[in-house]
Amino acid sequence: MQHSNIVGGSTAKRVIACPGSVALVQKMPPKPSSEHADRGTMLHDVIAEILGKDLPWDQFIGTVYEGQVLTQELFDEKIVVALELLDEVDPDKRMEYEVETRVGFGDLLPGVFGSTDLVGRVGDRAVVLDWKFGDGVVVDAVENDQLMFYAAACMRTESAQWAFAGATEIELIIVQPPMIKRWVTTKGRIKQFELDLVQAVKAAQKPDAKLQHGDHCRWCAAKPVCPRMTGAVDRALQVQLKEIDVDMLGKYLKNADLLEDWIKDLRGLAMQLLEKSLPVPGYKLVPKQARRQWSDETKALAALHDMGVPRAELLKPEELLSPAQAEKVLKKRKMALPDDLVVSVSSGTTMAPESDPRPAVVQIGQQLVAALSKLQ
Repeated sequence: MQHSNIVGGSTAKRVIACPGSVALVQKMPPKPSSEHADRGTMLHDVIAEILGKDLPWDQFIGTVYEGQVLTQELFDEKIVVALELLDEVDPDKRMEYEVETRVGFGDLLPGVFGSTDLVGRVGDRAVVLDWKFGDGVVVDAVENDQLMFYAAACMRTESAQWAFAGATEIELIIVQPPMIKRWVTTKGRIKQFELDLVQAVKAAQKPDAKLQHGDHCRWCAAKPVCPRMTGAVDRALQVQLKEIDVDMLGKYLKNADLLEDWIKDLRGLAMQLLEKSLPVPGYKLVPKQARRQWSDETKALAALHDMGVPRAELLKPEELLSPAQAEKVLKKRKMALPDDLVVSVSSGTTMAPESDPRPAVVQIGQQLVAALSKLQ
């Protein structure tokens, strides 16, 4: 997950929007890591090992990196779900792929490089995929500068060009358990991004490179010394703060806890109405992420054993592997997991806006209970 100190996948958006930030960031001391960053690094390393070397999954439980421990719960929540989402991209297991590939722009942009989490090819479609294991900001794939950086760099890197040769479209994918975001674009759009990037890097080399604040500032290490940011702070301190009614501010703070409780109760009430099939305009009940599980563990173990898989490879140590884990074991033997052994079960329902693509849940059970109660 290394990248250059000029521009990389994670900084491409900022550099294009604010070329002047390059020189400022290079003057800043190295940013210390955090437990969240260390956990993300650990998860990236583990999933790369699983996909790159096809190793048994259970051997990674207990992995330690910078004080972060890969527990069974974290493994199931992040790694297993991420691999299941990868199956949505490649359900027929036809994709050829490589993981943790260093890519760059060669003579076009010397010293500019990055590392792709996964680059692959399915049919006429090139695939660039990035794992996101954080629980904070949801990352979208549409017009994602980081993914476009990796795609453009892949097309310039000899070891990665195979995925794009003759491809008619490019799919950029963010896998952020339990979500997956996908966007199909063209080589033309990636070439336009590359042009914008080249212009930004050249502009960054000028002493008067433009500084521009915006949402790209969020992760910029130079915020504390950026003239645009400090100027805004100075103006706020000198003008805006003087105009604040501090008496009213104190009253607002006293009401903050009450307001937060009100929001929580408001959401709870809306959920209660939707669960009783009563309408809440603009919202609906949708199923949570479905997880695959065995329809019958005893039958599944027997069936897999009959397919020639030793019991020792199916149990960890006495518990049957999950369907996703068993699928990887079968893949080594060039066999598919029988569909009749698994079922997809949602963990429940949640509230979502009407624009959410998931279909609304019909509360048939609630409706039947209500109807029967009227007959009594």
